Amino acid sequence: MKLSDFDFELPEALIATRPASPRSSARLLVAEGEAIHDARVTDLVDWLKPGDRLVLNDTRVIPARLSGARHRESAQGPVTARIEVTLLEPRGDGTWGALIKPLRKLKIGEEVIFSDALRATLEGVEDGQGQLRFNCTGEDFDAALNAAGAMPLPPYIAAKRPADARDREDYQTVWARHAGAVAAPTASLHFDEELLAALAARGVGFTHVTLHVGAGTFLPVKVDDIREHRMHAEWGRVSAEAAAEIEATRAAGGRIIPVGTTALRLIETAARDGGGTIAAWEGETDIFITPGFAFRVTDALMTNFHLPKSTLMMLVSALMGADRIRAIYGHAIAARYRFFSYGDASLLIPPRG
Repeated sequence: MKLSDFDFELPEALIATRPASPRSSARLLVAEGEAIHDARVTDLVDWLKPGDRLVLNDTRVIPARLSGARHRESAQGPVTARIEVTLLEPRGDGTWGALIKPLRKLKIGEEVIFSDALRATLEGVEDGQGQLRFNCTGEDFDAALNAAGAMPLPPYIAAKRPADARDREDYQTVWARHAGAVAAPTASLHFDEELLAALAARGVGFTHVTLHVGAGTFLPVKVDDIREHRMHAEWGRVSAEAAAEIEATRAAGGRIIPVGTTALRLIETAARDGGGTIAAWEGETDIFITPGFAFRVTDALMTNFHLPKSTLMMLVSALMGADRIRAIYGHAIAARYRFFSYGDASLLIPPRG
């Protein structure tokens, strides 16, 4: 298939820059069979059945966007330059991979100061990314980063406004546990404690898995033949307990419904490596789901509305069928659903085979 097969016209006014409040008041498009229903996220209690299981990504977004300055002595005196940094991932040698702007103004060995408690030295450059070593580690680093950093909002929001104090809560799930993501699992942002309690009372189960969402989730596909695209890798973990819960639900005839494409990609990776039966799994996944993919675990998906020509459009097209997704997105645009990370949600239920 070609990249153009996943393109569509989206009015800019439908790109959300703030989430619905309260979270669960967002709109929910439910696509089941040939029907499309307009609902609210709170209506999930009516669409999910006792014995269904939601799979939730419990990664925690770190305040990965930093603004600092480097100071250099020159023959004309001290020179200062502003440096913007977006942390990407920790490396095994203790450094962090990072996007640095402007990278050309920073030399190897130079230090960038972000606050009195946080500074970093550029140790190398690889594939356009900097390798930064910070002056502190562990809890000291976490505290300093939390004080100096801002939430790494997606580019299409950051282009319209800077991250602020509201985003510290808005861009984090209510069940976030394990720090390491530089982007939120955004379908999960629609849940609050009241909705979780209502779903539990309905008999819906919850399983937590961890996939640290990377900045690569926003990278555009640059090849016309999508088979040539290479996915970014992200670290994830499915515990033995999580795998057992999913397998028990499947055995009992319940549906497995990941909340978000990150949870879906992770459980499908674990099931692929397990030969169709999901088992405990940990490592990096670069799974690329396109039409023709054989889903081993996923029965339905709750997800937001995605960017044109993105790998996530390819994923939902694989689940529902490309023609069906075009109809769903056409309805969403005509009905003025809000798109992308802070936008509305969809519940995609393909026919059971």
